[in-house]
Amino acid sequence: MSTEGGGGSVDPAVEAGWVDAPPRMGFFTDTSVCIGCKACEVACKEWNDVPTSGLDLLGMSYDNTGALTANSWRHVAFVEQPAGRSDPGPGPGPGGSGSQFLGMPGARPPGRETGVGQRTDFRWLMMSDVCKHCTEAGCLDVCPTGSLLRTEFGTVVVQEDICNGCGYCVSACPYGVIDRRADDGRAWKCTLCYDRIGAGLTPACAQACPTESIQYGPLEELRGRAEQRVGVLRSQGVSQARLYGHDPADGVGGDGAFFLLLDEPEVYGLPPDPVVPTRRLPSMWRRAGVAAVAMAAAAVVAFAGGSS
Repeated sequence: MSTEGGGGSVDPAVEAGWVDAPPRMGFFTDTSVCIGCKACEVACKEWNDVPTSGLDLLGMSYDNTGALTANSWRHVAFVEQPAGRSDPGPGPGPGGSGSQFLGMPGARPPGRETGVGQRTDFRWLMMSDVCKHCTEAGCLDVCPTGSLLRTEFGTVVVQEDICNGCGYCVSACPYGVIDRRADDGRAWKCTLCYDRIGAGLTPACAQACPTESIQYGPLEELRGRAEQRVGVLRSQGVSQARLYGHDPADGVGGDGAFFLLLDEPEVYGLPPDPVVPTRRLPSMWRRAGVAAVAMAAAAVVAFAGGSS
């Protein structure tokens, strides 16, 4: 189990036993420039040969996937909000594109014939969600077969040929990312394109993203870039801009895939304060050991007293 906790100074790959590990790699997803094109979803499916999810609009705008599943390793959420719910800052990207307030100055009208471009009663927040590749990964802690592996890049992958479909990892993930396929019961999730990054390539989703909403690179470099981006947005009046999953002192030791959000995490379907369920396992085992010793000692005393 990872003990990085609040310090964030230990590379999880080194802690997992990798010698001379390269810099930890990850994702920074800037939702302020996401246009909801779903190119990342398509690229992920094509490269990783992920089965189709079918077409179901789910009553949620243009969201036809709904959530991260065994067959959707990237999920682009469309969150429709009434006007006035949050800070109506200027459009975050060039020309106001991205997760925009429709009808605000600089926003691109989605249609001229219907006059929708003049509406000011709602906005869309768009976000491409993915596995967080946690520093303290509960899925790794509970896997009984060693199917889940910490790679030399600090990411977490599932080795499907070893997975026995027990499902322990599903309940151990504080984000609800991991899922099992109905046909074989095995667990599947984003691998951060382990085969591509091992060959020096960019993950398929980031490669396909037309606005650079999904950025890939050394994690520390991405964190610095993200802090600068938040500063730019706030200087433009977008006071709701904040980072999510970037802090090594949080309940999962910091995420290998973190986000810039324009509203509270709950709006995007993210837990506000995620904590890995197995974080206290070492202390729990210690307490259990002490209790076991105490019970054994009590039994010995009772037996000795009864025999005398």
